[in-house]
Amino acid sequence: MAERPLSPHLQIYKIQITSLLSILHRLTGMILYGGAVLWVVWLMGLANGKDSYDAIQKILLHPVGLIVLLGWSLSFFYHFCNGIRHLCWDMGYGYDIKTVRQTGWFVIIMTILLTMFTWMLGRTWGFIWT
Repeated sequence: MAERPLSPHLQIYKIQITSLLSILHRLTGMILYGGAVLWVVWLMGLANGKDSYDAIQKILLHPVGLIVLLGWSLSFFYHFCNGIRHLCWDMGYGYDIKTVRQTGWFVIIMTILLTMFTWMLGRTWGFIWT
């Protein structure tokens, strides 16, 4: 069987930071939706009394629950920082490719720093691993 040539976009295309961040923005939006449902469940447990609250806290403070919360907080800060970037674009700033790449990396760095800072505060104040 003769080998068929590939389409040019399959030979050349390399994922770029702009497309990756766009995909991540949509994905984190979906994760935040799930996190909002989780937050409502937590609030309902809080409203239903000590036993319900303790049961939900036990689940959330389990190592798997902490990984879920870490993913949710990463998603929150990424979506927040990238949303500010989009607001700047809506105002007409930062369209040149150099600025788009720089702000993309800035969003990634700020996401990591803000998530680390939040989790360190949670640890310091006793909210996490008490």
